[in-house]
Amino acid sequence: MSERKAVIKNVDMDDDVQQSAIDVATQALEKYNIEKDIAAHIKKEFDKKHSPTWHCVVGRNFGR
Repeated sequence: MSERKAVIKNVDMDDDVQQSAIDVATQALEKYNIEKDIAAHIKKEFDKKHSPTWHCVVGRNFGR
């Protein structure tokens, strides 16, 4: 698999939470292929680590 690098376009969160988002998203991308499953994993981990309630949207064309 090719090396992937996170690209942060716009963020309004502390650096530690931002790094957590990158780490959790990387884990989700390694574990799942379906966008719905990736989003569910990220939301579940963020609800656990950073208190509920988080919303997560994942999509190839989202944010373009």
